[in-house]
Amino acid sequence: MPEMIDEAGQIESTTVNIYRTAATVKGGRRFSFGALVVVGDRQGKVGYGYAKSNEVPQAIEKAQRKAKRSMVSVKRLGTTVPHEVESKFSASKVRLIPATPGTGIVAGATVRAVLEMAGYNDCVTKSIGSGNQLNVVKATIEGLTKMRLAEEVAARRGVQLEPSVIEQRIERARALTGTGIGASSKPQTATQDTDQDDSN
Repeated sequence: MPEMIDEAGQIESTTVNIYRTAATVKGGRRFSFGALVVVGDRQGKVGYGYAKSNEVPQAIEKAQRKAKRSMVSVKRLGTTVPHEVESKFSASKVRLIPATPGTGIVAGATVRAVLEMAGYNDCVTKSIGSGNQLNVVKATIEGLTKMRLAEEVAARRGVQLEPSVIEQRIERARALTGTGIGASSKPQTATQDTDQDDSN
């Protein structure tokens, strides 16, 4: 479950995994713990942290501090990613594909944690290669930082770009359900209209 760690900045934290290691010493085994944490404000900022300690709570706290320092800004097109992207870190490869409102996040637990903390509600993903959770997190964040909005590309090139396929799909979804770019993926308008019809 996400945990609020900064009320002022509305920064939430979710623990992706806890690692336990043991060292054999005189008299038995000594355990230490590592924590992989993802933090974000659900408004386009996300970061990750990994830290170790002799106790789980201290490891999580240290990882949260590191994650807050490593937060980066990512691009969003309404509730999804602006375009398809594939990124790789070590032997882990992650592909992020835009989705229309209402699709939800189709991803494993690791990629889902990053996308949710960044504020995405609709995205289709595919993880290829190594399932090492730290590498998957790094690959996902690297892919998100590669994102560019159409307006930025048009301004840089000095040209007028036609609406992309995903933008057209989002607009069609907004026409049907009352959601779209910048709106929540829940069809609130359609529900309100239904309630009004029932009342009449």
